[in-house]
Amino acid sequence: MSRVIEQDVPEGYKRTEVGVIPEDWEILPLNCLAKIRSGFAKNTNKVIRDPVVVHYLRVANVQDGYLDLSEMSMIKVSKEAVTQYAVLSSDVLMNEGGDLDKLGRGAVWRSEYSPCIHQNHVFVVRCGTNIYPDYLNVWTGSASARRYFMVAGKQTTNLATINKTALGQLPIALPSKKEQTAIAKALSDVDALITSLEKLIAKKRAIKTAAMQQLLTGKKRLPPFDKTHSGYKQTELGEIPEDWEVKAIDSFCSCYSGGTPSTGNAYFYGGELPWITSSDLNKRIIRFVNGRITKLGFEKSSAKKVNRGTLLFALYGATAGVSALTEINATINQAILAIVLNSKNDTLFLFQYLQLKKTYFIDTYTQGGQPNFSGDIVKSFLVSLPATLEEQKAISRTLHDMDNEIEALEHRLTKTQHLKQGMMQELLTGRTRLVNTEDSKPQRGDIHIA
Repeated sequence: MSRVIEQDVPEGYKRTEVGVIPEDWEILPLNCLAKIRSGFAKNTNKVIRDPVVVHYLRVANVQDGYLDLSEMSMIKVSKEAVTQYAVLSSDVLMNEGGDLDKLGRGAVWRSEYSPCIHQNHVFVVRCGTNIYPDYLNVWTGSASARRYFMVAGKQTTNLATINKTALGQLPIALPSKKEQTAIAKALSDVDALITSLEKLIAKKRAIKTAAMQQLLTGKKRLPPFDKTHSGYKQTELGEIPEDWEVKAIDSFCSCYSGGTPSTGNAYFYGGELPWITSSDLNKRIIRFVNGRITKLGFEKSSAKKVNRGTLLFALYGATAGVSALTEINATINQAILAIVLNSKNDTLFLFQYLQLKKTYFIDTYTQGGQPNFSGDIVKSFLVSLPATLEEQKAISRTLHDMDNEIEALEHRLTKTQHLKQGMMQELLTGRTRLVNTEDSKPQRGDIHIA
């Protein structure tokens, strides 16, 4: 058996406890490469002479691969504590506790605040001469390191923890410093792209929200409709253009919900009919669902069919108030209300309006606890409507184009995140080398720890 396994190892590589890696890489535990420092524990009863006020880095500030410094605490401590617990530039920060799959998450400190000390639940890892801090930070997110944290972490009822000793035994695949730097730089470039996409998406979403608030209430009119009215009027929904109307949903829509076949029979298995559940509405545009029911299950229940293009609204549960459009013919149960508009009104306009007013409807019709709408409640929702189908469509097209732009950016973000995962798997196992392998042998000899 062992001979078969060895045959699977490519020439120039070796099998180790972290997987197959290049022969010129080493495997060393973290405590041979860096000094792990515990943090400062608050003691409100302790008297401090001549205290100084410094920034206090907490678990909440140390995220997976980045720092969230939007809320930095301050603390009074002695000057000796500042010296002992100071966070220095290039220190790698790792959290002692949290969700098991996030254990050991961390980031590199760049002296964003100085002086700054760290909480006792945040480890400071100060690298020695043989490991580059950014490479260590990347390695803690590798599949091998995550597996180690899952095994070494101690799970309690609410969270998991790892102690200093177990953290020190984290095995690290160690290429040369030159290759470490190249790997960290390549992944940092991808991280920068991911961050820029996230910021761009957030900006586009904010622009879309502002546009919804302006266009769906008539505060801003698109040409040529901006020249078709002389003023505004006061209504139950506030001020709207004089040529707009306020209508209840049931005055221009027909609405219905379905039922659920018995799960005690085979109606749900091997079915031919797509089955939309309320959780599917989170997709906003439903192009595919995993659920299926049989034709017999449909016929033997009060489930209802919906045609592609139908507007769907979640009545209760965790998704209450969420709306979506289906692009497939499917079936629904009692937790979903199908809304079919008459020919004089635009489905996409109402879809955008329901998204804008979601929080308002929940706040208005929820009496504590989880939102719970009935079909009659949704039918009574008031909507401000442009009088013409043409203006409704102009507004919905504008907002839909914004949605498409955001969706394209989100797809690009997802692809980039997957690309990073693939790059990590390639680079941190040495399958792909970024330096000349002749120059990539690690510097051996004494391990120096700061």
